[in-house]
Amino acid sequence: MSGQIVIVGAGQAGVQAVQSLRSEGFSGAITMIGDEAYPPYQRPPLSKAYLLGTFARERLFLKPAAFYREAGCDLILNARVDKIDRAAKTVSLQDGRTLAYDKLLLATGTRVRRLACPGAGLPGVQYLRDIADVDGLQDGFKSGIRLAIVGGGYIGLEVAAVGAKRGLDVTVFEAADRLMARAVSQPVSDFYAAEHTRSGVKLNLNTGVESFEGNNKIEAVVAGGTAHPADMVLVGIGVVPNDMLARESGLPCQDGIIVDRNAMTSDPSIFAAGDCTRHHGREGIEIRLECVQNAIDQAKHAALAMVGRAKIYSEVPWFWSDQYDLKLQIAGLARPPDRLVLRGDPASRKFAVFHLRDGVVAAVEAINAAPEYLTGRKLIADGAKVPPEKLADLSIPMKQMAQD
Repeated sequence: MSGQIVIVGAGQAGVQAVQSLRSEGFSGAITMIGDEAYPPYQRPPLSKAYLLGTFARERLFLKPAAFYREAGCDLILNARVDKIDRAAKTVSLQDGRTLAYDKLLLATGTRVRRLACPGAGLPGVQYLRDIADVDGLQDGFKSGIRLAIVGGGYIGLEVAAVGAKRGLDVTVFEAADRLMARAVSQPVSDFYAAEHTRSGVKLNLNTGVESFEGNNKIEAVVAGGTAHPADMVLVGIGVVPNDMLARESGLPCQDGIIVDRNAMTSDPSIFAAGDCTRHHGREGIEIRLECVQNAIDQAKHAALAMVGRAKIYSEVPWFWSDQYDLKLQIAGLARPPDRLVLRGDPASRKFAVFHLRDGVVAAVEAINAAPEYLTGRKLIADGAKVPPEKLADLSIPMKQMAQD
């Protein structure tokens, strides 16, 4: 297949699409447009090892420069697309250039959700989304610095762990009644709260931030009616999808660009993949996922569809978080009514929580427990039913769970 494919967004999904298009025999022109100065790179290490200083910048990049040359991909950086003309099949860049496409892939990702409260613009109130953000944070990561973190989700807690390791005085403010409330079960929340507290992190749950105070720089966070001194603030309250370009071109969007199970939008010439999309998950409900797995797998399916080999997307989503020496790995999507089965003792710092839905394994949260995570993924993919007492029995190896 030949023609011109344009990819808007130079991240995980964009790179995977290039790789998949070429492996599927697409011989036409490919152009990838990114709005950052860097070639496509990994974002997950930013709030973990890269912030800690144990992960070199060069290791962030997804592919060497030779990959783009050999793949025949014209990589345009520091450029932003501001318009899609669906009738003419063109995209317009802010610098005045216009590019034609036969197929268009939107892999525009997300942007940080910003606080809109008094003092939010003070110097020292920071966010974490790209390399420049982390470089700015690292400059102030010195022992004794008072770091306030707004948000007790993945990003906030990963930064809290790095801060605690580097000797900062860390305080977390979380509006919900537990940590990572949208992502993990109560037992896992409780475990991480204990771990952070043991490491010296001060946790303020059920505490929303009302304002920031300071004279020309951050000096205090006002939360729960109290002013808490702070030298730095990291706001990590989630992200929102970059779906404006799609919206302005008339494509249906609802907390993300709506795509079918082939990653196609309502326009058969336009596809979308990654964190910016809303799609039908394995259970038939519309979801928007913020994870590397979805970016990679959805991009693969978009590439297949673009070359006429469409395949239904029904992959098991997975996520992870590194905090201290703890690796949290999650597979599947949990729901509040799920039956929880604990395997192992949290005090051992190696355990798992399985979620059963009508007896079927629907999700697993594993802490330092790779066998539970890996087997759990397979059980979820197979729609396996496993008796709860069997899942909880540590004398039964995980590889035997799907047997009998």
